[in-house]
Amino acid sequence: MLQKILVADDERHIVEGLQMLLADDGYEVDTATDGKTAWEMVRTGGYGVVLADLRMPELDGLALFAKMRDASVASEMIIITGSASVDSAVAAMREGAYDYLEKPLNVARLKALLPKALEAYRVKQANRTLEEKLKNLTRFGDLIGQSEEMQSVYGTIEAAAPSTASMFIVGESGTGKELVARAIHDKSNRAKGPFIAINCAAFPREILENELFGHEKGAFTGAINEKQGCFELADGGTLFLDEVAEMEPDIQVKFLRALEQRSFRRLGGKKEVHVDIRVVAATNKNIQRAIDEGKLRDDLYHRLAVIPLVLPPLRERRGDVRILAEAFLRRFAEENGKPLKGFAPETLEFVNSYRWPGNVRELKNAVERAVILARGDMVTLADMRAHELLVTEDREVRIPVGTKLEHAERTLMLKTFSFVEGNHQRAALMLGIDEDELRNRLNQAVAGEAVAA
Repeated sequence: MLQKILVADDERHIVEGLQMLLADDGYEVDTATDGKTAWEMVRTGGYGVVLADLRMPELDGLALFAKMRDASVASEMIIITGSASVDSAVAAMREGAYDYLEKPLNVARLKALLPKALEAYRVKQANRTLEEKLKNLTRFGDLIGQSEEMQSVYGTIEAAAPSTASMFIVGESGTGKELVARAIHDKSNRAKGPFIAINCAAFPREILENELFGHEKGAFTGAINEKQGCFELADGGTLFLDEVAEMEPDIQVKFLRALEQRSFRRLGGKKEVHVDIRVVAATNKNIQRAIDEGKLRDDLYHRLAVIPLVLPPLRERRGDVRILAEAFLRRFAEENGKPLKGFAPETLEFVNSYRWPGNVRELKNAVERAVILARGDMVTLADMRAHELLVTEDREVRIPVGTKLEHAERTLMLKTFSFVEGNHQRAALMLGIDEDELRNRLNQAVAGEAVAA
């Protein structure tokens, strides 16, 4: 199927002649006699090729092409020009225009050029469609990942977001619980309403109650004005309560009542304030243990967890680590004005093998720090492990002062080999030796331990 073509020229006999000529070849052709009209048509017409005169009133061909490029219009541009303006047409080609034709037009060349330009347009459109599909595979709102675990999370959000049911997100610190809550809000019918987030662990008891429900003027010393709490601020939207298990039991009771009645009283107030909100709660605690220990009321949990959602830790979605790391690198390189090409191979090995106990937050902070410290065009292993800030108990080797060098090396080697779960290649890379040498040293270490036993 042939794509539509737009012919834009201020000489009416040219546009009418080209329209008749190309229509005879089966093309669907529209025309414009000034640049401004051409631009309005290009924005909405879905043209495969735009044939535009370099000199037109209101908006010339170069200005039209610039607007198309800035707006990411996929149409291919062929410029029509007089011999005196060929240099300008060539300059436009350097900027991405497909080609140019000189007046008087060579009809044979035009007919040979159009199929090629339309094919270039089709390829461009196919690539855009493919890129969009790939983007959808790896991103969901601000969430990044294409693992089965994250696809399951996306599916739950997609299915549950349009409802009004409360949701309860369980996940370790740093897994992105607030991002999930925002995605739920953005996919819901409340997307145009407010999204209010509060971390219950960040406030002492008295302040938390005030933050949630607000107060009336004169409710306590220093309350010189009335104040709206998060419940009121979220009216018509979504209220996200992070670390809800850190809320004191008596506030949990008041919160449960407000949640069920969709109304509450401000501190020092007598009248009921009615609100229309959806609540999304989250915790990094073990739910059953929190309930058993009295940190989370059983009735509040079941009221909040109409739809539960478990967010997997990063170590359980290993396939997403590189995708996340590279996305963070592009973001922070752009923010810091650094033309980085990517991670060095040994850096990627480290990124993939490290367990990231702090989850996505730790990975994000590590990449940001590495980008800032990077001096070359690649992020090196030294950049990523700067000042050993990534050392944790899982990666730490404690060797007492006075330990024999041979024993210290053997301890470090065995600990590293255990950390990478027996992967000889990764262990050798991390230790800075070749794989054969590592195998020999491991055999010697095992033999030495057997003799000692």
